[in-house]
Amino acid sequence: MKEQVITPRMSARGSAAGKGRGSAMTQKPARRERSATGGHGRARSDSALRKALVYLPLFGKLMLAALTGVLLFMGYRAAASATFFQARNVDLNPTTHASADEILLVVRRATAAKGGVWNANLEAISAELERLPWVRRAVVSRVLPDGVRVRVTERQPLAVVHTTSGKFVWVDEDAVTLGAMSPNDPQPAFFIRGWEDDGQPDAQHDNQLRLQKYSELTRAWDAAKLSERVSEVNLADARDVRVQLAGDDSQIEVRLGNKDFGNRLQRALKVLDEQRNTPRGPFITRIETLDNRTIIGSSSGAQTSSDNVEANPSSTDIANALAPPLKPEAERRASDSRRNKKSDADISKQERERRDKKEQARKEQAKKDETKTRAKGETRPRRIG
Repeated sequence: MKEQVITPRMSARGSAAGKGRGSAMTQKPARRERSATGGHGRARSDSALRKALVYLPLFGKLMLAALTGVLLFMGYRAAASATFFQARNVDLNPTTHASADEILLVVRRATAAKGGVWNANLEAISAELERLPWVRRAVVSRVLPDGVRVRVTERQPLAVVHTTSGKFVWVDEDAVTLGAMSPNDPQPAFFIRGWEDDGQPDAQHDNQLRLQKYSELTRAWDAAKLSERVSEVNLADARDVRVQLAGDDSQIEVRLGNKDFGNRLQRALKVLDEQRNTPRGPFITRIETLDNRTIIGSSSGAQTSSDNVEANPSSTDIANALAPPLKPEAERRASDSRRNKKSDADISKQERERRDKKEQARKEQAKKDETKTRAKGETRPRRIG
């Protein structure tokens, strides 16, 4: 049996309604278009949110890193300032002249000011130590947690300087003043006079040149075994070196000029030894050595010159012939003067000048007394009326 499909017929009204529905159906795309537009806005908003969410982990990481840095810094400050790092042990190498107590005081004070060994400024500590008198170089290092190692290189004394104030102080090769000479220190062969200690800008350089000249003199005189005959060397003018002799000859100054110091001093001492036992010998106060002659000056003002002293064996006879005769009284005074000479090699120039003035005044007074005695012996004219 076959089934039949009956298609219902539509009436005009139904058809109109169908058309109406059809026309109504044609407006649905407009509604879909509006719906699509709203969907695109939400999509863009969702995309911006997703992009923001992408940077959120990076921002969190940055914040976490900053917080970690702050915590680490605070922990570092707390650890560095803890008593765990306070300086308790200072390892110092042995020193000969530099004061160990003074060095330890500088190190402990500097580390305590910075809160401990961890924060200590090692370069500043080294610079402060090198300002101490006998310290030439200082190397400071940490020994964590509570130690400091200090290695000091000391300055080596080279010469003793006789200052304008009358003090004797040690200096090194850099012309740095180290400290006063003590009685227990080894005595140098001779001292330096003419040192500039007024703090002028060029004084350091000039003093270094004086030390170079001092080393040259020392080598020349040590080789000739003449250093023991010298008490002081005046280097105020390095082009005119002057020497003050030692011992019984401490009142004699020898001028050596600016070269050939060993030979010139040897020649001057030879002439002095030849003149020592002559009537003029006790009055010699100055010997000047030139290229080919030696000039002898005495306190009486007389002067003897001998040409080619080393080549002339009779220089003593020439000097005696030129010397004026001395009275027996003068000879006695010369003998007394020799016995009363100071053997102190440290006698200053001012003391010598004072002694010479006193001797000159005594001579003048003796002449006045002699004149008065002679006047009393004369017959006075009678008074008439």
